[in-house]
Amino acid sequence: MQNQSSNSRPDGVAAGRELFIYYLKGRLRPEYEKNLDHFLGNWEEEEDSFLFFSRPAEGQVKALLGRQPQLEYVDSYRMSYDHWLGESFAGFEHGRFRVVPPGQSVQGLAGRLLIQLDPGLVFGTGTHPTTRHCLEALEIAIDAPDVHTVVDLGTGTGLLSLAAARLGCEKIAAVDLNRLAVKTARNNVRLNGLQQQIVTVQARAQQAVEYRADLVVANIHYDVMRHLIDAPGFFTKKRFILSGLLRSEARAIADRLAGRPVRILKQWTHDGIWHTFYGCTD
Repeated sequence: MQNQSSNSRPDGVAAGRELFIYYLKGRLRPEYEKNLDHFLGNWEEEEDSFLFFSRPAEGQVKALLGRQPQLEYVDSYRMSYDHWLGESFAGFEHGRFRVVPPGQSVQGLAGRLLIQLDPGLVFGTGTHPTTRHCLEALEIAIDAPDVHTVVDLGTGTGLLSLAAARLGCEKIAAVDLNRLAVKTARNNVRLNGLQQQIVTVQARAQQAVEYRADLVVANIHYDVMRHLIDAPGFFTKKRFILSGLLRSEARAIADRLAGRPVRILKQWTHDGIWHTFYGCTD
């Protein structure tokens, strides 16, 4: 990986390169992905599938539709990789971390913790304020003497799990329901050589919150989080980080936690819009 250019991606996606995206109704059976040419990945959203190719693939998609009658063609798109990602990812420094794309020079770390991150086709490069808040909260949480294991719900690219591992956490479960996110996170775990500390899991957050861990991290949609904080497993964790919340959602979460055996120790707010909670159970 160190010999790759800073624009290269292990999954064949490159900054500035065009993507050919095919939007289908229905779920593509995973075994049909194996023989597709120039195929980059399948982003699944509820009952929708978005197939990504590095070259036009109308013929292949038509063949898939013929073999799987449950699928329905909706539309196709052509855009650059950077347009899809919403940015040109060049890396960043925040707190004790330096996050870089694969192959970027890592000289002059000056004591920072290095994370190599290939976002592939998954959102989550660390530029969103809630992710930055979570990195700060992780530094606080893992400095606590009673935090050795983490469950990271909605892991996306795996960035927060990688950060927990770099901070010295012994075992981390990086969990996402999206299969492409799990594949991307697993690739980033390998890229950083952290397979002994991090396991990637495809599962629903409501199930994974029951995993035994000292700390639960959930940078996730409110509609999922409001169920998480009612789950018995949530209250078995010593610490929690809850993020990705808009102002009204944060207020609702705080109200639901009031009177429960928990304490909010620190709160982050960005522009009065995005909110993050760090707390402990009593």
